This record gives sequence, structure tokens and C-alpha cells, in this order.
Amino acid sequence: MAKKIYVGNMSYNTSEEDLRDLFAQYGTVLSANIIIDRETRRPKGFAFVEMEEDSAADAAISQLDGTDFGGRNLRVNEAIAKPRPAHNNYRN
Repeated sequence: MAKKIYVGNMSYNTSEEDLRDLFAQYGTVLSANIIIDRETRRPKGFAFVEMEEDSAADAAISQLDGTDFGGRNLRVNEAIAKPRPAHNNYRN
């Protein structure tokens, strides 16, 4: 089963290809998505990486958290699903 990883404190010069290459050392990377600010169109400094195997993701998290990448010490941990607010679309 795939596991999603949060990668924070990234250099603004990091590309999605750089992230794929970094995490591919630990297993198959399904996706790497750098989050972009809607207004400025610049990276926000964090991303999400999805890895195919939980064990590979766990290895990447334990090995990469706190390591220097692009001049910044990465924060790497399992992504936690953000609860979505329930919208009531019914009108009374």
C-alpha cells in the first residue's frame, strides 16, 4: 500500500525531479508534488512524496529527516490527512 510523506523546510530551488531522485534511493516513488503558492506562483518550501511501499517510506523518513538537502535541514514525516470541513449544501 502506498504511503504519503510530508517534506518540509525545503530549498525553494528544489525541483520535483530532485525529490524523486532523493527518495528513489529507498524505493519506488509514485509521485512528488511541490506545493506552489497560488498568488506568487512560487514554491512554499514543502512537498508531498508518495512511495509505493510502506517499508520504503518508513526507511526514507528515518534516514532523511534532519538531513541537509539543498542547504536546508529537511523535515520528513508521514503525511497526516487534513480533515475536510463538512459543507451543508442544503438550503432551508
